[in-house]
Amino acid sequence: MIGKIRKGNGFKGCVNYVLGKEQATLLHAEGVLAESNRDIIRSFFLQAGMNPDLKKPVGHIALSYSPVDAPKLTDGKMVQFAQEYIREMKITDTQYIIVRHQDREHPHVHIVFNRIDNNGKTISDRNDMYRNEQVCKKLKAKHGLYFAKGKEHVKQHRLREPDKSKYEIYNAVKNESGKSKNWQQLQGRLAEKGITIQFKYKGQTSEIQGISFSKGEYTFKGSEIDRSFSFSKLDKCFGDVGLNTAGNNRQIVSAPVQEPAQTPGKADSPLLAGLGGLFSASSSLADDTPDNPGERKKKKKKRHLKL
Repeated sequence: MIGKIRKGNGFKGCVNYVLGKEQATLLHAEGVLAESNRDIIRSFFLQAGMNPDLKKPVGHIALSYSPVDAPKLTDGKMVQFAQEYIREMKITDTQYIIVRHQDREHPHVHIVFNRIDNNGKTISDRNDMYRNEQVCKKLKAKHGLYFAKGKEHVKQHRLREPDKSKYEIYNAVKNESGKSKNWQQLQGRLAEKGITIQFKYKGQTSEIQGISFSKGEYTFKGSEIDRSFSFSKLDKCFGDVGLNTAGNNRQIVSAPVQEPAQTPGKADSPLLAGLGGLFSASSSLADDTPDNPGERKKKKKKRHLKL
């Protein structure tokens, strides 16, 4: 069971879409005249007029189920589950219609509702995407509906943005992280697929505490794509050459990899390559040594005598 929520400003287009599909069936109507599409649209429109300041009074929800559940999803059950869903979503005391479509292999219904309730008040959409996810999980568990086993079962060719980009990133990171020996290799492999990595640092320190991935105009946190794509979990894949596990600094992320001169008897190290010239002979500790306290006192005394 998956719910997709949208909001719009025109009841006419939405009602004609859900009822205009081939084999569309109006299963239930609440608070509207249902003799024709025109009657339904007019009923919605009149009630929305009680609060003309709301720019998007149309609520549209698609509830989709797995084909595995098809045998148990009679029209009566579809209405029951839809009504339970809208109650859990606090969509109450308002007009709505429930329409079943038969144009896909997975059972699904469309709910069109008025975001202006019967008293002229606006039905809140605060955190509706999060609440939608929680309600769907609750109802699936309650009614023994099918739980998908993972992202591999999603029909990705039917996805629209931004889900399309999210799944493309998921596939790329999953495939390339196992082939990469360090972060630089992973960045290079993903860049070939048009995907970039951004790291989030803790304040002004060099400690990395988060990661995000971008493809085109879309950016997602690693954990939004998959729980296994948080920075800490991906970093563990690289063992001793991981960023935080090796105590490295920001240079390893932001600067191109520089190949250090080979030292006899020492094996190549991705860690040293990433650190670049940090341990080179040109680095001088003397530059960072504070002035001798005695010298500072003498200089201060001389300036005082001149005055």
